[in-house]
Amino acid sequence: MLKTINLTKHFNGQTAVNDLNLTIASGEIYCLLGANGAGKTTTINMLLNVFPPSAGKAMIGGMSVTENPLETKKRLTYIPENLALYPNLTGAENLRFFCGLSGLNLTNAQQEAHLTEAGLQPVAIHKRVETYSKGMRQKVGVALAIARSSDVLLLDEPTSGLDPAASNDFARLLEHMKDRGAAVLMATHDLFRAKETGTRIGIMNRGKLMDELNAADISHSDLEQVYLNHMKS
Repeated sequence: MLKTINLTKHFNGQTAVNDLNLTIASGEIYCLLGANGAGKTTTINMLLNVFPPSAGKAMIGGMSVTENPLETKKRLTYIPENLALYPNLTGAENLRFFCGLSGLNLTNAQQEAHLTEAGLQPVAIHKRVETYSKGMRQKVGVALAIARSSDVLLLDEPTSGLDPAASNDFARLLEHMKDRGAAVLMATHDLFRAKETGTRIGIMNRGKLMDELNAADISHSDLEQVYLNHMKS
């Protein structure tokens, strides 16, 4: 569902992503670990077609994102570290607005159903987003993915700044999206959440994919040690 083939990006003579090959299937959560500057966000931006690759391909559903920008965008939802919503609109109004940009018109009942499925408390659905916590705003993003039946979720540090309870809630939502068949790519520096949430874990350093691990096959302490060893490379 999501694939990069020798994906490379240079900025002013510096290599941000170097020959990256990823394959993420439907119903899989792939956690991409790395420090700031490792190339995680640049990778996501190439999948979003924000940055054209210097070499290689980024593909969604078998289509190149540069050659089929509109078609590939219809199949994904992007949730950044700080989701930009309109603060003076309610959660339901934001959902209706962003779905409308995709040509999807939701009834009031559908708005409420999608936001409830995404874990937003019914009492909050018709409150202004300016009153929401970060975790509540992220749930509006998940509701958007549910409403659009997105095949792919691209997440950039979505749990950064969340308290443990909210981070755990978000992890359960990702499991729900995985069970719905979405392919999830989450860029993160949270080793614990990667181990607990991910199906597979990739470790990036200086633009290169250093390692890939099955989350079920490695302990927390071993993951930490492998990660630290690659950060020294």
